[in-house]
Amino acid sequence: MSYPNFLDQKSREVIEYSSEYILISVLQNLLQGECNPDLRLLGCSVLAPQCEKDKVIKPCRHVCEKLKKNCLHAFDAIDMAWPYFLDCDRFFAGEEEGCFDPLAKLRGEVVVEEDLPSDLPGTFIQFKHHSYSQMVSMLKKTASKCSHIATTYSIGRSFEGKDLFVIEFSTKPGHHELLKPEFKYVGNMHGNEVVGKELLIYLTQYLCSEYLLGNPRIQTLINSTRIHLLPSLNPDGYEMAAEEGAGYNGWVVGRQTAQNLDLNRNFPDLTSEAYRRAGIRGARLDHIPIPQSYWWGKVAPETKAVMKWLRSIPFVLSASLHGGELVVTYPYDYSRHPMEEKMFSPTPDEKTFKMLAKAYADAHPVISDRSELRCGGNFVKRGGIINGAEWYSFTGGMADFNYLHTNCFEVTVEVGCEKFPLEEELFTIWHENRDALLNYMEMVHRGIKGIVSDKFGNPIKNARISVRGIQHDVTTAADGDYWRLLPPGTYVISAQAPGYSRVMKRVTLPTKMKRAGRVDFVLRPIDTWPNKLLRRSMEDIYDPYDPLELYDPHAQHGQPEARGGSSPGREKPWWWSYFSSLDLHKPLWLLKQR
Repeated sequence: MSYPNFLDQKSREVIEYSSEYILISVLQNLLQGECNPDLRLLGCSVLAPQCEKDKVIKPCRHVCEKLKKNCLHAFDAIDMAWPYFLDCDRFFAGEEEGCFDPLAKLRGEVVVEEDLPSDLPGTFIQFKHHSYSQMVSMLKKTASKCSHIATTYSIGRSFEGKDLFVIEFSTKPGHHELLKPEFKYVGNMHGNEVVGKELLIYLTQYLCSEYLLGNPRIQTLINSTRIHLLPSLNPDGYEMAAEEGAGYNGWVVGRQTAQNLDLNRNFPDLTSEAYRRAGIRGARLDHIPIPQSYWWGKVAPETKAVMKWLRSIPFVLSASLHGGELVVTYPYDYSRHPMEEKMFSPTPDEKTFKMLAKAYADAHPVISDRSELRCGGNFVKRGGIINGAEWYSFTGGMADFNYLHTNCFEVTVEVGCEKFPLEEELFTIWHENRDALLNYMEMVHRGIKGIVSDKFGNPIKNARISVRGIQHDVTTAADGDYWRLLPPGTYVISAQAPGYSRVMKRVTLPTKMKRAGRVDFVLRPIDTWPNKLLRRSMEDIYDPYDPLELYDPHAQHGQPEARGGSSPGREKPWWWSYFSSLDLHKPLWLLKQR
């Protein structure tokens, strides 16, 4: 090579201490191996240009443009700008000018996703394992193809700074619509249980393409439901598990977060408090506040992000997708007697939870198979479902927290005995779970829904909806709307709110009814509140010391602050620490313009 290079760097020493050189050195780690060694070779062709007959030859522009097209999504996924020294117009030349292909000596081409033919819908399912950046790219591409019904957002960041991305499907993405129920799926809570993550990535593509194709089932589902899919709650753990490769079926590496925390043991233990309250007359087993003592322990940023998410959206129904067995479990997950490791411990909504769990199990061809000589065969006599604590008891689970702190009902689906299966198995796994995933989402429309308002039609927020005989209430959202999941039957439903009289109605839900019955309530104000329990506003139900109110789920966690060059008011991305050795000339050009 000759000096200076295209960046006017005049010696090898200057190059090796430059931010450009450091970036090339760490791209393999930052992008999790994606587009490498191609990017490294392309960058080296600029830092160390090729010479022929005492003439500097620029690398070919078409090579740069192709690589940028295929790899830009990987930079977007980590919130990094495309490097300035890979500017295809500035540092590269056309073939007519004379150029060389820096990738010519590679034995294989970089693996990229092919563009779909223009006459096909804009999404296509590729049954493979997705790295973090590939997952983010797929979610964003899908949302772009179906922008009228889909959008992506982040609920926060992992400990290592990765965004916890959600894709949402709705007729009005980004907004809650009156009486439209909110549904969520959460995958990859344990980083080494990867099937749920892939299923949700495939589901996003399926929902988009089938909606565009006019599939009436999918169009009805999206038109009547707001759907949130979080493929990976533990992307840091997934990275550790992925290093072992597909086919790895261990139970330890990657299960926990980068902080060595098991997310499904990290939520507040509200179940113990529910058992304590169960024998108290008039006590409710719902919307239990988080105890102050919980915050004294180590709480993962991923856990806080989920709790903040649950507070911000009035979710009705949810499922968390796990791996290692083939069964659907439902709350409570923590035994009524702590010393009993396997004890049937039902919630007040036992019948509702069994209905929900069976909706998934019965639609899954393997779970519903009566053979006991298969994965999940131990649960055949139970219909492929089991009360969580009866299977094995544990505290701090996400499903119990959903039920006892919010309006949301959540089950846990163990989607297979292999935690990290080979790619050739993914196609079959998807087809086994596809209808079950859809069937369970449709269950969000069971039971009753309605609006609680005053005599002038003004919505009443945080009104309680009670069902006689079930010691668990739900509350109205900001617009006064509510949803109460119930199996078929006859019920006495009441609505009440501080300062208003209670209204009661008898409701019958037929067995064949597939849509939520509409039950509205109009409450009349009263001068005195006869029930002292109602004097406390639902807005005051949470603990006075509530770190969640001030917690920013999008802040960085556990990353050292870069020395020098930091701009006030702007937080640096997690990868900024890779350049901490540079006292001067930090790569501000890698920061995206806001």
